[in-house]
Amino acid sequence: MSANEKLILGIESSCDETAASVVAGGERVLSSVIASQIEIHRKYGGVVPELASREHLRQIVPVVREALEQAGITMQDLDAIAVTQGPGLVGALLVGVIYGKALALALGKPLVAVNHLAGHVHAVFLEAHATGARRPELPTVCLIVSGGHTVIYEVKSESTNGAMQFSYARIGGTRDDAAGEAYDKVARLLALGYPGGPVMDKLAAHGNPQAIRFAEPKMRGSVHDFSFSGIKTAVLYHIQKHPELQPEIAARKEALAHGERSAAALQKLCSVATLDLIASFQRSVVTNLVTSTLAAAREVSARSVLVSGGVAANSELRATFEMEARKIGIEVFFPSRALSTDNAAMIAAAGYSRFAAGHFEGASLDPVASLPLA
Repeated sequence: MSANEKLILGIESSCDETAASVVAGGERVLSSVIASQIEIHRKYGGVVPELASREHLRQIVPVVREALEQAGITMQDLDAIAVTQGPGLVGALLVGVIYGKALALALGKPLVAVNHLAGHVHAVFLEAHATGARRPELPTVCLIVSGGHTVIYEVKSESTNGAMQFSYARIGGTRDDAAGEAYDKVARLLALGYPGGPVMDKLAAHGNPQAIRFAEPKMRGSVHDFSFSGIKTAVLYHIQKHPELQPEIAARKEALAHGERSAAALQKLCSVATLDLIASFQRSVVTNLVTSTLAAAREVSARSVLVSGGVAANSELRATFEMEARKIGIEVFFPSRALSTDNAAMIAAAGYSRFAAGHFEGASLDPVASLPLA
């Protein structure tokens, strides 16, 4: 490890995953530990904020301890603490912020506040360094798409003390449900378990994406804004118009209750009609995301496109982005699936650039549930 590589401990607790990571020099991931709460929230079909906060309280100390052990360092070796300030669930954020403040105070280390969305942008650059791939050219357009966020930013940069500093301009975003939220809600309607995105992605490969045509939302104000509540409602109406689907939905509920949650097991309980419905839903969501993002990229003359967040792991989304971006001569970049979902490595990486610029926080730092990215 180079003596010039500053060690940043990242702490992430914005939603339902308690995460800690040590990153050297803003690029080299020395450790990344994540304690998932999926099993806790699964029976509710979504994240329960109070339960999430309680689980963060239980997990944050052992998660940080394990991250330090994996990195082979002690707390005294750290150069700074980076913590997610927002956006996210305020109770969940509060756990990470309070712990980060206490740790920084006890160690006499700088405290850096990080926007969770900025972390997702940095995840793409972490991936490029980890794989030795070419870094995305800037300015770029970044689509952040997950269970809590679906938003497009123009991203520019400048170098400060050898670290890349990003600036962000919001181009568009969802007016209602995030894309990942829509997946979870449709999965609940069809009894496909939680989280719905990974299972639906696998099942969609066995259906006809052209079987059902969902109307594209017509947005007033910005052509780059999204709306996914309408397609969710359209799926609901489709199910109501086809009562013959109810027996298989009941069968899948029974299977889920007995722990049968794999895509392979659920596929056996899905009719052709259901698989077509899933494939058509996914095609509609993916087309909307890709079309709007690439239109934004052309509008601002972006030199590349970044796609990050949990839904960025979706196989059809990746394939469609790569195909359509190639047609217009622009390169698209994704983080690995491990870096797509919420993690603390991206928070430490984003924190490093703020550390290099001297943007430190004090004991007055508070979480902000709707923190804007600027």
